[in-house]
Amino acid sequence: MASEDRKAFLLRIDPKLWAELEGWAGDELRSVNGQIEFILRDAVRRRKPAAQTQSEPEERDGKRVRA
Repeated sequence: MASEDRKAFLLRIDPKLWAELEGWAGDELRSVNGQIEFILRDAVRRRKPAAQTQSEPEERDGKRVRA
């Protein structure tokens, strides 16, 4: 069930890619949805300039981590 503060959307994905994501997610004890969100969040973080990422709280699996 989607949380009120999250955006739900349909994603069509190749079955072979799904299988890879499913295995990767299992290795890291995440759901496939959680793994996709983790990958996307990491990609966005890497894309931002260093000055912006230092001022924002770190997140792990969608939860803020205190320094």
